[in-house]
Amino acid sequence: MNPIDVTIAINGYRNPELLRLCLKSIYEHLPKSGLGYEVLVADSATEEDTEMLMREEFPEARFFPFRENVGFKTLVNTSIREARGEYVFLINSDIVLNEDSVPKLLAYAREHPEIGLLGPKQFNFNGSLQKSSFRFYRPQTILYRRTFLGRLPFGKKHLAWFEMEDKKDTEEPVSAEWIIGSALFVSKKNAERIGPMDDRFFMYMEDVDWCRRFWEQGLKVVYYPKSSVYHYHAKASAKGGFWRSLLFNRLTWYHIESALQYFWKYRGRPLPKIT
Repeated sequence: MNPIDVTIAINGYRNPELLRLCLKSIYEHLPKSGLGYEVLVADSATEEDTEMLMREEFPEARFFPFRENVGFKTLVNTSIREARGEYVFLINSDIVLNEDSVPKLLAYAREHPEIGLLGPKQFNFNGSLQKSSFRFYRPQTILYRRTFLGRLPFGKKHLAWFEMEDKKDTEEPVSAEWIIGSALFVSKKNAERIGPMDDRFFMYMEDVDWCRRFWEQGLKVVYYPKSSVYHYHAKASAKGGFWRSLLFNRLTWYHIESALQYFWKYRGRPLPKIT
């Protein structure tokens, strides 16, 4: 068997049409890259349409369906456990790759073994830039992001800091305290060293927690804008305004619950050194 440089590991949830676009972009670009690769799909709350898509259109991909909604962390942990590649590119099913997305990430990761996690630049489908690198949450961050306080001068200043607005125009690699989990490039060895995503987070904050654990183990987390992907990112937990979402949107509650879990987990512990 030829060595596998990278496992493209897709995390899916009830969106076969976007999953199809994601897979098509992989099979369009990766065969031309010269890399050894495999594709696997871990899918939560799997529906018949998704099973049919994988069986009839992409039988070469390894498919791991879950009947229940098992959450993002279970999909990631399954992908890392099952991956055969030296590196794993963890992507959501709403990601579409460019021709050089993976080759650039792989080359940079191999050149810089001190890096634990790499995150590419992410674009919306209309070509606008999407925020994907951040500083660690403070308790007030949640409040400012979800209420009118974020529109006041002190709230705007804090959110600009949180969203790394001072680095937004960079075209060079830059350390980030955490990068969004929709596209994470990691060596299998380092992923196994850090351990699986924490089971206490069902949805949201898993990526924040994982990045923090990489930093705590002396492995850098880096935003790498020389590689890019497209991401269809719908902020479902933020729809309808704060009070409406608080009353009627369960994703808002998942976010708040996960944030409380995160702050409780790290209570009294200093932030890791960012270099």
